[in-house]
Amino acid sequence: MKIAVASADGTTLSPHFGRSTCFIVFDTTDGKVVGKEVRTNTHTAFAKGECSGEHHEHGQEHSHAAVVNALSDCQAVLCGGMGWRAAEELKANGVQALVVEGETTPEEAVAAYLAGKLKSCGSFCRCQH
Repeated sequence: MKIAVASADGTTLSPHFGRSTCFIVFDTTDGKVVGKEVRTNTHTAFAKGECSGEHHEHGQEHSHAAVVNALSDCQAVLCGGMGWRAAEELKANGVQALVVEGETTPEEAVAAYLAGKLKSCGSFCRCQH
């Protein structure tokens, strides 16, 4: 099983999925991490420079297809925050999206997920951009 963690710097949990600079992908077997890789985020609107400030530019397509495709080999994505559209597109493609509650490292979040003890707030942003 592969678990992706949205990260701002390759070492910490990103507060927002779409604004992450990379994804740390943990490869797991039998509930243990057996490897990890860092994948640069070149897929979201922010990563591609299509957004300014806090909002998407008017007229910009708001699709998460590229990032969903990039993470399609993962069974779960963990992050500090995520918009509801991204969460729905991940879910529609068989990837569980979880917003991690509290301060934690990517390694701690993955270990808690594997143990069935991850605290997820379960809340996705419903902002209107």
